[in-house]
Amino acid sequence: MRISDLELLLVPGLDGSGPDHWQRRWEQKLPTARVIEQADWSNPRHEDWVATIKREIAQATRPVVLIGHSLGAYAAAAAIDETTRGKIAAAFLVAPPDPGNPAVRSFTIDPAFKEKAPQAALQVPGVIVASRNDALADFSFAERLALLWGLDLADAGDAGHINAESGHGPWPEGLMRLAGLLSKI
Repeated sequence: MRISDLELLLVPGLDGSGPDHWQRRWEQKLPTARVIEQADWSNPRHEDWVATIKREIAQATRPVVLIGHSLGAYAAAAAIDETTRGKIAAAFLVAPPDPGNPAVRSFTIDPAFKEKAPQAALQVPGVIVASRNDALADFSFAERLALLWGLDLADAGDAGHINAESGHGPWPEGLMRLAGLLSKI
């Protein structure tokens, strides 16, 4: 499927994605992409974030691809789990953090992100892109999550948290992985 046939809904994580983050750059580069803006990026509430995503999905006029980063991957997965399947074409989830990781526990995050995370396959084609040296999740956690959610796993190598701070501003490799996913739907 071509990007022009889809709505690419970008779902940032905690504190949103700054202007140098690949999600904001993709929003500028891809004509059918837009960032889903949350009311409060710094104090995420699961119910609010998921409701905002579901509202954006409902307003979409084309099939949707949810592109979530970090905590946004959890919110996107929960929205998929609660949405009519026909509306969502695919999921592209990048660097989901491990809620049990001490670095993640140091953030003030609504525990519902973990408690209400889907516990079965999402029933949409998709991929989790994970790094071998992400401080917020071991690669083995991403492997287990991909298996649980029924998604493919893409090994990004030693890529940190796959954000601007780890050198992933434009992230052309990510666009290539996204194109690979879209070629399968």
